Amino acid sequence: MKIICVDDEPLILNMTVDLCRELPQNPDVKGFSNAKDTLLWLEDHTADIALLDINMPDMSGLELAVRIRENNPDTAIIFLTGHSKYAVDAFKLHASGYLLKPVNKKRLAEEIDYAMSLRRAHRNPPDNGLHVSAHTFGEFDLFVDGQLVSFPRSKSKELLAYLIDRQGGSITRATAFAVLWEDAVYDRSMQKQLDVIIRSLRSALESAGAEDIFEMKQGAMRVCPEKIDCDMYRFLNGDAIAVNSYRGEYMSAYSWASLTEAFLNRMQKRM
Repeated sequence: MKIICVDDEPLILNMTVDLCRELPQNPDVKGFSNAKDTLLWLEDHTADIALLDINMPDMSGLELAVRIRENNPDTAIIFLTGHSKYAVDAFKLHASGYLLKPVNKKRLAEEIDYAMSLRRAHRNPPDNGLHVSAHTFGEFDLFVDGQLVSFPRSKSKELLAYLIDRQGGSITRATAFAVLWEDAVYDRSMQKQLDVIIRSLRSALESAGAEDIFEMKQGAMRVCPEKIDCDMYRFLNGDAIAVNSYRGEYMSAYSWASLTEAFLNRMQKRM
Protein backbone atom coordinates (compact mmCIF):
# COMPACT_ATOMS: atom_id res chain seq x y z
CA MET A 1 0.00 0.00 0.00
CA LYS A 2 1.36 3.43 -0.99
CA ILE A 3 0.34 6.55 0.94
CA ILE A 4 1.23 10.17 0.21
CA CYS A 5 0.87 12.89 2.84
CA VAL A 6 0.70 16.56 1.88
CA ASP A 7 0.88 19.38 4.44
CA ASP A 8 2.66 22.75 4.36
CA GLU A 9 3.40 22.59 8.10
CA PRO A 10 6.61 20.50 8.52
CA LEU A 11 5.87 19.41 12.10
CA ILE A 12 2.39 18.11 11.24
CA LEU A 13 3.63 16.55 8.00
CA ASN A 14 6.37 14.60 9.80
CA MET A 15 3.93 13.50 12.50
CA THR A 16 1.41 12.27 9.92
CA VAL A 17 4.09 10.40 7.96
CA ASP A 18 5.32 8.74 11.17
CA LEU A 19 1.77 7.72 12.16
CA CYS A 20 1.21 6.17 8.73
CA ARG A 21 4.46 4.21 8.97
CA GLU A 22 3.26 2.73 12.26
CA LEU A 23 0.15 1.26 10.64
CA PRO A 24 -0.08 -2.56 10.68
CA GLN A 25 -0.27 -2.65 6.87
CA ASN A 26 3.37 -1.44 6.79
CA PRO A 27 2.70 1.04 3.98
CA ASP A 28 5.20 2.82 1.76
CA VAL A 29 4.77 6.47 2.82
CA LYS A 30 5.92 9.63 1.03
CA GLY A 31 5.56 13.16 2.39
CA PHE A 32 5.24 16.45 0.49
CA SER A 33 5.11 20.04 1.71
CA ASN A 34 3.37 21.49 -1.37
CA ALA A 35 0.99 20.57 -4.18
CA LYS A 36 3.50 21.19 -7.00
CA ASP A 37 5.96 18.54 -5.80
CA THR A 38 3.09 16.15 -5.18
CA LEU A 39 1.77 16.44 -8.72
CA LEU A 40 5.27 16.10 -10.21
CA TRP A 41 5.84 12.90 -8.26
CA LEU A 42 2.46 11.51 -9.33
CA GLU A 43 3.41 11.91 -13.00
CA ASP A 44 5.65 8.84 -12.60
CA HIS A 45 4.13 7.13 -9.57
CA THR A 46 0.76 6.07 -8.16
CA ALA A 47 -0.68 6.23 -4.68
CA ASP A 48 -3.40 4.15 -3.07
CA ILE A 49 -4.25 6.86 -0.54
CA ALA A 50 -3.61 10.61 -0.39
CA LEU A 51 -3.78 12.38 2.99
CA LEU A 52 -4.23 16.04 2.15
CA ASP A 53 -4.21 19.17 4.28
CA ILE A 54 -6.94 21.55 3.10
CA ASN A 55 -5.46 24.95 4.00
CA MET A 56 -2.29 25.34 1.93
CA PRO A 57 -0.97 28.59 0.41
CA ASP A 58 -0.37 27.78 -3.27
CA MET A 59 -3.15 25.25 -3.89
CA SER A 60 -5.78 24.07 -1.42
CA GLY A 61 -6.19 20.40 -0.60
CA LEU A 62 -9.59 20.49 -2.28
CA GLU A 63 -8.05 21.75 -5.53
CA LEU A 64 -5.21 19.26 -5.24
CA ALA A 65 -7.70 16.41 -4.79
CA VAL A 66 -9.35 17.34 -8.08
CA ARG A 67 -5.96 17.36 -9.86
CA ILE A 68 -5.02 14.00 -8.35
CA ARG A 69 -8.32 12.42 -9.37
CA GLU A 70 -7.93 13.65 -12.97
CA ASN A 71 -4.98 11.29 -13.57
CA ASN A 72 -5.36 8.90 -10.65
CA PRO A 73 -9.11 8.26 -10.23
CA ASP A 74 -8.51 5.21 -8.02
CA THR A 75 -6.58 7.16 -5.38
CA ALA A 76 -8.58 7.39 -2.16
CA ILE A 77 -8.61 10.91 -0.68
CA ILE A 78 -8.58 11.60 3.05
CA PHE A 79 -8.57 15.24 4.13
CA LEU A 80 -6.79 16.48 7.24
CA THR A 81 -7.77 19.89 8.58
CA GLY A 82 -8.21 21.94 11.69
CA HIS A 83 -11.66 23.14 10.59
CA SER A 84 -14.87 21.10 10.29
CA LYS A 85 -16.43 23.75 8.01
CA TYR A 86 -14.86 22.12 4.94
CA ALA A 87 -16.61 18.76 5.41
CA VAL A 88 -19.41 19.42 2.91
CA ASP A 89 -16.98 20.49 0.17
CA ALA A 90 -14.78 17.49 0.92
CA PHE A 91 -17.53 14.95 0.52
CA LYS A 92 -18.77 16.60 -2.67
CA LEU A 93 -15.43 15.41 -4.06
CA HIS A 94 -16.30 11.88 -2.89
CA ALA A 95 -13.55 11.87 -0.30
CA SER A 96 -13.07 8.60 1.55
CA GLY A 97 -12.42 10.32 4.85
CA TYR A 98 -12.15 13.58 6.78
CA LEU A 99 -10.00 13.91 9.90
CA LEU A 100 -9.65 16.88 12.21
CA LYS A 101 -6.20 17.83 13.48
CA PRO A 102 -4.43 16.82 15.62
CA VAL A 103 -4.64 13.42 13.97
CA ASN A 104 -5.44 10.53 16.28
CA LYS A 105 -3.61 7.28 15.48
CA LYS A 106 -6.68 5.11 16.07
CA ARG A 107 -8.93 7.31 13.91
CA LEU A 108 -6.29 7.44 11.18
CA ALA A 109 -6.08 3.64 11.11
CA GLU A 110 -9.87 3.42 10.88
CA GLU A 111 -10.02 5.87 7.96
CA ILE A 112 -7.23 4.02 6.13
CA ASP A 113 -9.07 0.70 6.58
CA TYR A 114 -12.29 2.27 5.35
CA ALA A 115 -10.62 3.83 2.30
CA MET A 116 -9.04 0.51 1.34
CA SER A 117 -12.34 -1.33 1.77
CA LEU A 118 -13.96 1.13 -0.65
CA ARG A 119 -11.19 0.55 -3.20
CA ARG A 120 -11.69 -3.21 -2.96
CA ALA A 121 -15.45 -2.81 -3.35
CA HIS A 122 -15.08 -0.59 -6.43
CA ARG A 123 -12.50 -2.87 -8.03
CA ASN A 124 -14.53 -5.99 -7.29
CA PRO A 125 -18.20 -5.03 -7.66
CA PRO A 126 -20.85 -7.67 -6.91
CA ASP A 127 -21.07 -10.19 -9.74
CA ASN A 128 -24.80 -9.75 -10.15
CA GLY A 129 -24.97 -8.82 -13.82
CA LEU A 130 -26.35 -5.35 -13.05
CA HIS A 131 -24.89 -2.37 -14.90
CA VAL A 132 -26.71 0.35 -12.92
CA SER A 133 -25.47 1.17 -9.43
CA ALA A 134 -26.75 3.67 -6.88
CA HIS A 135 -24.51 5.07 -4.15
CA THR A 136 -26.66 6.31 -1.29
CA PHE A 137 -24.19 6.41 1.60
CA GLY A 138 -23.18 10.05 1.98
CA GLU A 139 -24.21 11.91 -1.16
CA PHE A 140 -26.48 10.23 -3.72
CA ASP A 141 -25.10 9.35 -7.15
CA LEU A 142 -26.10 7.00 -9.95
CA PHE A 143 -23.60 5.15 -12.15
CA VAL A 144 -24.07 3.17 -15.35
CA ASP A 145 -21.22 0.81 -16.17
CA GLY A 146 -19.07 2.81 -13.77
CA GLN A 147 -19.82 6.18 -15.38
CA LEU A 148 -21.47 8.92 -13.33
CA VAL A 149 -24.92 9.88 -14.62
CA SER A 150 -25.52 13.62 -15.02
CA PHE A 151 -28.91 15.11 -14.19
CA PRO A 152 -29.59 18.54 -15.74
CA ARG A 153 -32.20 19.25 -13.05
CA SER A 154 -31.44 18.70 -9.37
CA LYS A 155 -35.07 17.84 -8.61
CA SER A 156 -35.10 15.04 -11.19
CA LYS A 157 -32.10 13.55 -9.41
CA GLU A 158 -33.87 13.99 -6.06
CA LEU A 159 -36.98 12.28 -7.42
CA LEU A 160 -34.90 9.28 -8.46
CA ALA A 161 -33.21 9.25 -5.04
CA TYR A 162 -36.60 9.16 -3.33
CA LEU A 163 -37.81 6.33 -5.57
CA ILE A 164 -34.68 4.32 -4.77
CA ASP A 165 -35.28 5.00 -1.08
CA ARG A 166 -38.78 3.53 -1.55
CA GLN A 167 -37.18 0.24 -2.69
CA GLY A 168 -39.63 -0.36 -5.50
CA GLY A 169 -42.72 1.03 -3.84
CA SER A 170 -44.93 3.14 -6.10
CA ILE A 171 -45.67 6.79 -5.40
CA THR A 172 -48.31 9.05 -6.89
CA ARG A 173 -47.61 12.31 -8.64
CA ALA A 174 -49.04 14.14 -5.62
CA THR A 175 -46.60 12.37 -3.31
CA ALA A 176 -43.69 13.15 -5.64
CA PHE A 177 -44.72 16.80 -5.62
CA ALA A 178 -44.94 16.90 -1.81
CA VAL A 179 -41.45 15.41 -1.51
CA LEU A 180 -39.86 17.80 -3.99
CA TRP A 181 -41.64 21.02 -3.02
CA GLU A 182 -42.80 20.28 0.55
CA ASP A 183 -45.39 22.94 1.50
CA ALA A 184 -46.01 24.40 -1.97
CA VAL A 185 -49.53 24.32 -3.42
CA TYR A 186 -50.11 21.56 -5.98
CA ASP A 187 -51.93 23.73 -8.52
CA ARG A 188 -52.05 23.56 -12.30
CA SER A 189 -48.82 25.48 -12.71
CA MET A 190 -46.92 23.19 -10.35
CA GLN A 191 -48.37 20.09 -12.01
CA LYS A 192 -46.75 21.26 -15.22
CA GLN A 193 -43.51 21.84 -13.36
CA LEU A 194 -43.63 18.28 -12.07
CA ASP A 195 -44.16 17.07 -15.64
CA VAL A 196 -40.93 18.82 -16.61
CA ILE A 197 -39.05 17.10 -13.77
CA ILE A 198 -40.36 13.65 -14.68
CA ARG A 199 -39.50 14.15 -18.35
CA SER A 200 -36.04 15.35 -17.39
CA LEU A 201 -35.49 12.27 -15.24
CA ARG A 202 -36.60 9.90 -17.99
CA SER A 203 -34.42 11.71 -20.52
CA ALA A 204 -31.33 11.52 -18.27
CA LEU A 205 -31.86 7.80 -17.69
CA GLU A 206 -32.45 7.15 -21.38
CA SER A 207 -29.28 9.04 -22.35
CA ALA A 208 -27.32 6.90 -19.87
CA GLY A 209 -28.89 3.64 -21.08
CA ALA A 210 -30.72 3.06 -17.81
CA GLU A 211 -34.32 3.85 -18.76
CA ASP A 212 -35.49 0.37 -17.77
CA ILE A 213 -34.98 1.03 -14.04
CA PHE A 214 -37.90 3.52 -14.05
CA GLU A 215 -41.58 2.61 -14.45
CA MET A 216 -44.66 4.82 -14.64
CA LYS A 217 -48.17 3.37 -14.89
CA GLN A 218 -51.47 5.20 -14.46
CA GLY A 219 -49.78 8.19 -12.87
CA ALA A 220 -47.82 6.14 -10.30
CA MET A 221 -44.06 5.76 -10.56
CA ARG A 222 -41.45 3.43 -9.14
CA VAL A 223 -37.96 2.07 -9.71
CA CYS A 224 -37.20 -1.59 -10.30
CA PRO A 225 -34.86 -2.47 -7.41
CA GLU A 226 -33.95 -5.81 -8.98
CA LYS A 227 -32.23 -3.86 -11.78
CA ILE A 228 -30.12 -1.66 -9.48
CA ASP A 229 -27.03 -2.52 -7.47
CA CYS A 230 -27.52 -0.27 -4.44
CA ASP A 231 -25.36 -0.06 -1.31
CA MET A 232 -28.45 0.48 0.86
CA TYR A 233 -30.18 -2.59 -0.59
CA ARG A 234 -27.08 -4.70 0.03
CA PHE A 235 -26.84 -3.30 3.57
CA LEU A 236 -30.40 -4.42 4.27
CA ASN A 237 -29.52 -7.88 2.94
CA GLY A 238 -26.63 -8.10 5.40
CA ASP A 239 -23.79 -7.69 2.90
CA ALA A 240 -20.63 -7.26 5.01
CA ILE A 241 -18.91 -4.79 2.66
CA ALA A 242 -22.00 -2.56 2.54
CA VAL A 243 -22.46 -2.70 6.32
CA ASN A 244 -18.82 -1.80 6.96
CA SER A 245 -18.84 1.02 4.39
CA TYR A 246 -21.82 2.79 5.99
CA ARG A 247 -20.55 5.75 8.02
CA GLY A 248 -23.82 7.10 9.44
CA GLU A 249 -24.70 9.35 6.49
CA TYR A 250 -27.39 8.48 3.96
CA MET A 251 -28.41 10.67 1.02
CA SER A 252 -27.27 13.61 3.11
CA ALA A 253 -28.51 16.29 0.67
CA TYR A 254 -32.17 15.42 1.29
CA SER A 255 -34.06 16.12 4.51
CA TRP A 256 -36.60 13.34 3.87
CA ALA A 257 -33.76 10.78 3.98
CA SER A 258 -33.25 11.30 7.73
CA LEU A 259 -35.81 8.61 8.62
CA THR A 260 -34.00 5.96 6.60
CA GLU A 261 -30.68 7.20 7.97
CA ALA A 262 -31.92 6.72 11.54
CA PHE A 263 -33.16 3.23 10.66
CA LEU A 264 -29.80 2.26 9.13
CA ASN A 265 -27.98 3.62 12.19
CA ARG A 266 -30.11 1.45 14.48
CA MET A 267 -29.58 -1.60 12.31
CA GLN A 268 -25.82 -1.12 12.17
CA LYS A 269 -25.63 -0.99 15.98
CA ARG A 270 -27.42 -4.35 16.15
CA MET A 271 -25.11 -6.02 13.63
